[in-house]
Amino acid sequence: MRKTPEPKNSTSFITEKEIEQESVKEREKLRLKFSRLQVELGTPVSLSDYNVADSKHNYVEFPSYQDNRSFIKVMQRDCGIQAVSRLQSDATQTAWKPKKNDFTQYSPQEFSQEEKEAIIQSESLKNFSKSVIPRVLCALQQQEIGDVFVDDFEALGTAADAGDLPGQTSDLLVFHKGFTDKMHTKDRKISCVNWHPTIPGVIAVALTTKKGEELIDSAVFGSRPSYIVVYSFSFPTNSQLLLRSPGDILCFEFCPSNPNVIAGGCINGQVVLWDISAYVTCLQGTQPSGTHSSDNKDTFNFDEKKAGTPTVDFSAMSDIKATHKARITDIHWLLPSVQVSSAGVPVENTSNISVQIVTCGLDGTIMFWDLRVPTVPEQPLAATKQEVDQRTTGTSWSVPQPFKHLRSTWKPLFKMDFSDEHVPVKFSMDLCTCHRNTAKELSENQPDYSQLRIPPANEMRVLEDVNTRFYAGTEDGEIIYIDWKVGKDESGQQFSPKPLVCVRAHLMMVNTVQRSPFFQDIILTSGPLHFAIWKEGVTEGPLVKSQWSGDEITMGCWSLSRPAVFFIGKANGCLEVWNLLENGVKPVHVQMHITSSRITCLKPWAMSLRKHFLAVTNDLGSLRIFEILRTLYHPSKNELSRMEKYFEMETDYLRFWQDKEKLWSKEKKVAEKPEQKNVEPSRSIKSVSTAEEQELKKYNDFKMFEESILKEMGLWPSAGSKNTSNPIHKMD
Repeated sequence: MRKTPEPKNSTSFITEKEIEQESVKEREKLRLKFSRLQVELGTPVSLSDYNVADSKHNYVEFPSYQDNRSFIKVMQRDCGIQAVSRLQSDATQTAWKPKKNDFTQYSPQEFSQEEKEAIIQSESLKNFSKSVIPRVLCALQQQEIGDVFVDDFEALGTAADAGDLPGQTSDLLVFHKGFTDKMHTKDRKISCVNWHPTIPGVIAVALTTKKGEELIDSAVFGSRPSYIVVYSFSFPTNSQLLLRSPGDILCFEFCPSNPNVIAGGCINGQVVLWDISAYVTCLQGTQPSGTHSSDNKDTFNFDEKKAGTPTVDFSAMSDIKATHKARITDIHWLLPSVQVSSAGVPVENTSNISVQIVTCGLDGTIMFWDLRVPTVPEQPLAATKQEVDQRTTGTSWSVPQPFKHLRSTWKPLFKMDFSDEHVPVKFSMDLCTCHRNTAKELSENQPDYSQLRIPPANEMRVLEDVNTRFYAGTEDGEIIYIDWKVGKDESGQQFSPKPLVCVRAHLMMVNTVQRSPFFQDIILTSGPLHFAIWKEGVTEGPLVKSQWSGDEITMGCWSLSRPAVFFIGKANGCLEVWNLLENGVKPVHVQMHITSSRITCLKPWAMSLRKHFLAVTNDLGSLRIFEILRTLYHPSKNELSRMEKYFEMETDYLRFWQDKEKLWSKEKKVAEKPEQKNVEPSRSIKSVSTAEEQELKKYNDFKMFEESILKEMGLWPSAGSKNTSNPIHKMD
């Protein structure tokens, strides 16, 4: 039998007190009584007529006015604020007139035949022709020999040596090639670009989802694989290699000692490794990408739908429990000659192989990773079960032999935690290979990382002369200078190092922190509004800082061949070329609309002594290669020494102004003290009366001192003596 539902007690989701406060109640009415002053009672009233025509609008108005005798203070006010983009309205008006067919006819006014013959036979025309004809023939001859309209001053210097004809091109960057993969670049942007260190003309780009889809992809990590696409100048029509990862790669870098190994930072905070040693011949152009065959089917997978482009799965991935808790924003390899111990101490690397990586993430940590097998390797219990699952399910996330020791056990060797005080997004260390030409002739026998072991701590030789301090740019626009060495207090306990210098140089997130390839102590940083140049060891501030130009700065990079030149990319697709020796206030060249959208990455590369290229990427997934003309890559005379003097001069100038500001602030504090308000004015602005009073005071003091001396010697005259003048000398 169906029961009748019984009503339940209502549950209040807010307190009764809040309802009571929000309810409208009728307040107690005020009673006011108005009366006239007793003095004014019975006084006669004087009234007069007023002419309405005298008013402005033919009527009499009694407007309200503010009563200054009482004022109600507003304690709380509800108001709304809405930020809108700046608008600009333009209009044009053209006077339209209807078309009307019309015509005109005229005949030229000519001389008669007799007048023409008279002018030709005249002596004045003959004399004019004799004086003008030689000069006209000389001008025509000079025009045939050379262009007389060329500016000789512009033709001097490097432009004349380069062999570029005047007026041939007004741009210093000439478009060379363009790359795009319509299958994989749809609705994606390029987050990082890197040239292959040893194979000329090979470049790789990392594709990530756009801003609107990042939250969706990060929530379902691995549901949509991302790729690092490798292009080659030899086959510009399609991509040569695809490096697959389970999530978006925000940054990656080739290993300097073994370019076949690539390390990348994932959007979920994990570090990913790839091994492309089986595809070196494909990238070198000696073998087409579609005809490659490999016996290692567990490592490389082919997709017939991708027009023969081979796909390489990642080789290793860091442990999700021990990695960054947020996306990785920057990654660099350490130099082959240096390694870092688990205690954060730089030691010598006797194998001369790059085996360590440094990463930073939005979780406020910087981690050091080692590719070698630890001294006591960790064996996960679920390793065997994971291998069985991969064979039965046929998953494509396979692990090749060189990095199997890192599977599920790869953890950071050393970690720096900023405790949420600073969130580094970009960094630059002196021990990193970033932005250096470290490509050398590598041996064919590449190392087997599974056979390398991390040496014990007692066998490592500590390097004392290594610079462990580095610059980092934070999410809030700060530039911090910090030492990664772990400090110890008096009790011997270790603590995380604090920044030595912290300057709010950029108002928003820093997008570039890069060391100069010529001066290791010069760092270029950029944010959305400004770029700045710093010198390591100078804590007073940046040597150079730009002004806000109205367009957002997205990227900056140094030139690889000229110490004074660097490039700045803008959000409107323009590229600025700066030369500090020519102009430190504005760029020497601005190339408009180098891309059709926002510039995301800039990467220069010197293929040879006379072939320099600049890679430019945008947020539409396209890669454009520009050839740098000789004017930009050929250094001027003594440019290196001149730049060194330039930085020294800017350092002295900065310290001079810092001392001046300290002095001015000190004088301002002294002037603001109450006890200093009655200080006597300086001698230069004293009035004549004040000077006379001071002189008279000095004279009276001297007379009193003289009187005391004479009294002690018994030479001062007595009171009854008639001579009241000074017995020693008489003062006028």
